[in-house]
Amino acid sequence: MAHTLPSLPYDYSALEPHIDARTMELHHTKHHQAYIDKLNAALEKQSELTGRDLEDLLRNIESVPQDIRTAVRNHGGGHANHSMFWKIMRPGGSQPSGQLNEAISQTFGGLNDLQEKFNTAGANQFGSGWVWLVQRDHKLEIITTANQDSPLMQGLYPILGNDVWEHAYYLKYQNRRPEYLKAWWNVLNWEEIARRYEQSLAWAKKAA
Repeated sequence: MAHTLPSLPYDYSALEPHIDARTMELHHTKHHQAYIDKLNAALEKQSELTGRDLEDLLRNIESVPQDIRTAVRNHGGGHANHSMFWKIMRPGGSQPSGQLNEAISQTFGGLNDLQEKFNTAGANQFGSGWVWLVQRDHKLEIITTANQDSPLMQGLYPILGNDVWEHAYYLKYQNRRPEYLKAWWNVLNWEEIARRYEQSLAWAKKAA
C-alpha cells in the first residue's frame, strides 16, 4: 500500500502568528509530499516492503536492503517525523498535565526548564535536523538528530519533536531559529503529546 499525505487537523492559518500560513502550506504540500513520493518510489523497488509498517521499517533500518536503505532512512524518516509534527500542534496550544507533567517535573524540574533545555539543543543543532523529547529506558531525554533521522532508528520513542530545517521557519523568522523555537511552544497539543507519552511507556515495556 502506498503512503499518502495525511490531512492537517486544522487550517494552514490556524497556528498564526507563531507559524505563518504560507510556511505551513509549503511545508505540508511540498516538503512532506516530496518525502512521501520518494519513499513510495524507493519501496516500489522492493515490493515485499510495501506492506510493512513505517515505524517498523525505521526501527529496523539496517534490515532494509542496502540499495534503498538511504532513501527509506531519509524519506521514510521525513514522512514519519512530519506525520507526528502536525498532530502535536494545535491552534491556541494547551498545557501538560497528569502523568506526563509529573515526569517532566521529575526529569527537568518543570515545563520552563524543559523548554530552556530543549530550545538550547535545537538552537545548537548544526544544519538541518530535529530536536526531540524521547523515551529512553522509561526516562525522558532531549536529543537531536540530523536531517530526517528518526529516534526510532536508535531504539527510542519520540514523544514530541520540532523541525529545525530552515523550511520550517525561514519565511517568518529568517535566521532567527531561537525565536522560532520559543514561539513554537505556544501551539503545542499536549493532549496528543500525553497520548504519545503513554504509548512510549507501553512501547518501552514491550521492548524490555
